[in-house]
Amino acid sequence: MTTEPYRPEPIETFQSKEAFEAMRQALAEVRAQFGRHYPLIIGGERVDTKEAITSTNPSNPAEVVGSSAKAGIAEADAALDAAWRAFTTWRDWPQEHRSRVLLKAAQIMKRRQRELEAWLVYEIGKNWTEAAADVAEAIDFTRYYALSALKYKDGAPVVPYPGEDNEAFYIPLGMGVVIAPWNFPLAILTGMTLAPIAVGNCVVAKPAEDTVVVAAKLFEILEEAGLPPGVANFLPGVGSEVGAYLVQHPRTRFINFTGSLEVGLKINEAAARLSPGQVWIKRVFLELGGKDALIVDETADLAAAAQATVQSAFGFQGQKCSAASRLIVVDKAYDLLMEQVLHRTEGLIVGPAEENPDLGPLASAQQEQTVLSYIQLGQQEARLALGGRKLEGGGYFVAPTIFEGVPPHARIAQEEIFGPVLSVIRVPDFDAALEVANDTRYGLTGGVFSRKRERLERARREFHVGNLYFNRKITGALVGVQPFGGFNLSGTDTKAGGPDYLLNFLQMKSVTERF
Repeated sequence: MTTEPYRPEPIETFQSKEAFEAMRQALAEVRAQFGRHYPLIIGGERVDTKEAITSTNPSNPAEVVGSSAKAGIAEADAALDAAWRAFTTWRDWPQEHRSRVLLKAAQIMKRRQRELEAWLVYEIGKNWTEAAADVAEAIDFTRYYALSALKYKDGAPVVPYPGEDNEAFYIPLGMGVVIAPWNFPLAILTGMTLAPIAVGNCVVAKPAEDTVVVAAKLFEILEEAGLPPGVANFLPGVGSEVGAYLVQHPRTRFINFTGSLEVGLKINEAAARLSPGQVWIKRVFLELGGKDALIVDETADLAAAAQATVQSAFGFQGQKCSAASRLIVVDKAYDLLMEQVLHRTEGLIVGPAEENPDLGPLASAQQEQTVLSYIQLGQQEARLALGGRKLEGGGYFVAPTIFEGVPPHARIAQEEIFGPVLSVIRVPDFDAALEVANDTRYGLTGGVFSRKRERLERARREFHVGNLYFNRKITGALVGVQPFGGFNLSGTDTKAGGPDYLLNFLQMKSVTERF
């Protein structure tokens, strides 16, 4: 098959009049579709249930964006059956044919780009550019995995041996469960679902309860692209019920999860136990939390460091596992840097996401409560320099918050807050900065601002994170460019969007014939 080489999708910033007007129109068109109901999709059939999951607009929780059916145990069993049935034929499709389905899906996403962005603005409170980045990443995952899958179709090279014909080739695992988060409800759900599908597996996908409408849009796209019934099954439900049931089920072959450390550890433990009738060891892929640090030394470009700090800490209200939640500053740079960081943060506009502010709302009432409780804790552990309060308005709006004088072992410096809260830690020198940066149970992203080559090279070796950035922001990993995944309790380091990611969903078979 002839294909364009993979290149990341450019992220729209809405500076042109055409893009701005197209987004305004998409927001109006999407708003006109509020309140629609989306059934489950099991084996290509639409299935409704007595109970529903209601999705509201976090900028204005009185507005219902839409609702979905709510799966229970019976629906989970039906989805498992449908996925295994579909697997008997999908696994045997030529790889080029499977890849073409994904490439078509990517093109449909591209066509519906502004509309998908508008759903993200309303359902989870992303500003326009954050929404554009989410959709661009979904397109990237789809294309990248479609093309990456082609390299496995001819098997693996083996050493010739006299008198024998030897070959090694890859086969898919079977049926797996995808449990996706609400913070990148299109991009991460798309990547986690389509990677295993690209190489011949089938999935049951359980999206986050807060973002069932965006997830339903992905399934519309997959259906239009011609994905056969049962290859991907849409199963919104409560994680502790239907998610837990699928994780422990003997017919589940693998689990692909992105979410909190607490839930991830429970999944890992449950999946490790052999259920009655289970004939394999489940594969578990976990992308969990972070307590990510940005180090700034006295040689750094302080204006660039201040800008990167604010972008990394407060983009999408800090609701990213890659967000900078610790700023570690060498003493000699501290005063000048903090003056700029505070000035930039004071200028940030918080408001309804459809108005394209710097920060929109937090995702939910629960998220708001968690963040406000950490802010309260922070006022006991450190000095509140900025923010620290809920803002007026009907949505879940919290001011971007900065704490100074934070002890390295304070809870706000060690626990993932997942909100617009930055803990600033002052250290005497670069040695101490690196020590503090690594003194956490996480190891996802990190960054260093320095002009000293030997410091950057030392951090390259010693800063123990899966994604490390020098002299730039520490969020926004690009598919295929910066394979993403963390060390320690940040997860299993599967490196989504990387050259080896698809091998997680394949197993190698070696066959020998003696002549």
